[in-house]
Amino acid sequence: MANPSLKAAFDAKSFVVAPGIFDMISAKVADGLGFDCLYVTGFGTVASHLGVADAGIATYSDMVGRVGRFAQGTRTPVIADADTGYGGLLNVRHTVMGYEAAGVSGIQLEDQESPKKCGHTPGRRVIPAEEMVLKIKVAAEARRDPNFLIVARTDARTTLGLEEAIRRDRMYGDAGADIVFIESPESEAEMAEIGRSIAKPLLANMVEGGRTPILPAKRLEALGYAIAIYPAVGFLAAAKALEDAYAHLKAHGDSNAIPAERSYGFGRICELMGFPEVWDFEKRWAQPATKEAAE
Repeated sequence: MANPSLKAAFDAKSFVVAPGIFDMISAKVADGLGFDCLYVTGFGTVASHLGVADAGIATYSDMVGRVGRFAQGTRTPVIADADTGYGGLLNVRHTVMGYEAAGVSGIQLEDQESPKKCGHTPGRRVIPAEEMVLKIKVAAEARRDPNFLIVARTDARTTLGLEEAIRRDRMYGDAGADIVFIESPESEAEMAEIGRSIAKPLLANMVEGGRTPILPAKRLEALGYAIAIYPAVGFLAAAKALEDAYAHLKAHGDSNAIPAERSYGFGRICELMGFPEVWDFEKRWAQPATKEAAE
């Protein structure tokens, strides 16, 4: 079931900041920090799971299990990237039903042609808006829980211009999307125009090094946005930390000189992964040593 607190936050006009999660360590760390929502990044999840580019290679089967683990292993509501719905209308229906059953609170669908590409990379092409409208209508019909949110993304800005992207998102909102998302506007002025032009709750995609300026939450809210996702902030930081730690090990042959403040700490990671509960269980159910074992 979807977590009703996320829909309630949007209904209350509370601005939502959602960090990107891409594996269970990132999910558990973010879950403990009090965010209103976690965002399953397609780029990061595909990279961490398959080690390939976010270019339409991952399938529904690759993703639904990962999405389910994120939802089941955290308390915070989760919105999950589902690319194009992994195919046609029947695929979209199956994807929405599968993601909802997996326990996420929202699904993101986009209007790219297959195979899709990461939204801040070149070469993206979009399907006709009318085809995406049908996908949104199918998605809205397929969900069972009214708290399960549909996020509709258009990638039309880069190839067809801002006016067409705005037109599409209006159509997608009318078709049943709860939240709409114009990928990669290229200036604050464009973001302001989007905010003035669309009545539905708006999502801002804040990608470090991407095509869109990263603005403070208060400014995004003033421009008319309802939620900001930060899909890359976690895996960019993790990749740099790993590179630094592994480079130190290669150069010095040990990890002794790595500063303690640059490590999460073995004790903390054990706690994060639930080892205290395991240890408590083992103490409560420990079997007395047999005579043979004692001898």
